[in-house]
This record gives sequence, C-alpha cells and structure tokens, in this order.
Amino acid sequence: MIETLHVKGITIGEGRPKLIVPISESLQSKVLDKARELSAVNEVDVVELRLDPLDSVADTSAIARLSRQVYDIVGRKALLVTFRTKPEGGKKDIADADYCALYQEILTHGKLDLLDIEMFRNEVLVHKLVAHAHEIGVGIVMSSHDFEKTPPQEEMIRRLRLQQEKGADVLKIAASPKDAGDVLTLMNATWEMYSKYARKPLLTMAMGGTGVVSRLSGELTGSAMAFGMVGKSSAPGQIDAQDLHRVLDIIHQAGAS
Repeated sequence: MIETLHVKGITIGEGRPKLIVPISESLQSKVLDKARELSAVNEVDVVELRLDPLDSVADTSAIARLSRQVYDIVGRKALLVTFRTKPEGGKKDIADADYCALYQEILTHGKLDLLDIEMFRNEVLVHKLVAHAHEIGVGIVMSSHDFEKTPPQEEMIRRLRLQQEKGADVLKIAASPKDAGDVLTLMNATWEMYSKYARKPLLTMAMGGTGVVSRLSGELTGSAMAFGMVGKSSAPGQIDAQDLHRVLDIIHQAGAS
C-alpha cells in the first residue's frame, strides 16, 4: 500500500501523476521571472527550483533567501529544491560537505516543500539531511540518474528500495535508454517496484525522445509524478507542460471509465 504524500493540497501517489516544471535559470532575477510565469500555469502542480545553474550558488544565504522568494511567488504550488550534481546530469560539481552545507542553510533559513537528495552522496550526510528535513515537515525526493545507460531491472529496483530504506518520501530514478527495450525495462522495473515493494510514491523516467512514453504512462506503471517544461527544457525528453497534462488527463479518464 502506497503512503500518499500531501503537500499544499496536492496528493502525490494517487490519481493522475502530478506535473513538475523546473526553473533552470542562471540569474536570480530570471528565476523570479520564471516563478511568476509558472505560478499562472494551472497545469503545474510542483515547481522545481534548480540550484546548480545559478551563478550565485556559492552564496548559501542568498540561495536560502531566493527559495523564500520563489516559495511566496508560486503560492499554492509545491516547491521542490534541487542541486543536481554534474555526475548526475547537472551543471556543477560540488563536494559532499558543500552540498550538505547548502542544503542545511536552505532547510534552516529558506522555504520549501520538497528537497531532492541524490542517494549516492555521503551516507552520513544523507542521513543528516533527511532527518533535518523531516523535523521541519519537508518531504524528500531521493534520486538516482544514469545518463550513460539503463541499468538492469534488478539494479533499478535495488536502488529504489534502498531509497525507501534511507527515508525518502518519493523514490526517483532516471535512466538513458539506447532503444525501446531499455524503455520497457525501466517501465517494468517501475511496475514491479510499485506492485511488490513500494510504500512510497515513485518518480521514474527514461530520458530522451526514445523514453517519452515513460513520462506519459505513469498512472499505468506506478510513477506518481512527471516532469514537463514551460519554455526551455532542463533535461532531454521533456514535453510541454500543457500537452503533457492533456495526455495524462486522457489516460486518467480512460482508466476511470
């Protein structure tokens, strides 16, 4: 049985997959402009503030302040804060200690609903961040990204189960398919995890154009969230948010009929 996650009136883990749109600007002023734009897009459930593209990311107090500003702008939409490291497809590399310090500053002095933590960061620091987030009511999206390949089905399930053991509230894996078989492998892994082992909502995707169907099929396979875009994309294979929402609605309505 999936334990649904409730954030600002949004229920993650039941019904139509909830739609996430990232902000991936390099200037804080542009971040605020994008937040205002997304606040008016009804189809968006969650706004992701990506920190790694920011020129000012080393100034942790300024980043915490920016999270408060974005949180206030997006209003009823949930705010997910993410530093995506370079090995997992992000714009910058960062030492474990600096990664932890940045996130601790945001948790202490910023505002957010969800925090993305990469599962393969230092285990002690991951534990500390998860505990801090849960103390203040912030949900954890724990993530693993593979931009080189699609791991075997058993390995993806192992990672998702490990995320669950580490205290994640949403279990996330993204992989790069070389062909349709890889896409099916990820979708099969999602379904097996969802139907046999998951207690928490899943967020899975095969990236790139080949993997687009995995972003559409979440309600069938058990993935509770999907990334879309408004304007430029932050990852290969993202679909326009309004188009994605329309397809997710069609699938949801067909399944309910």
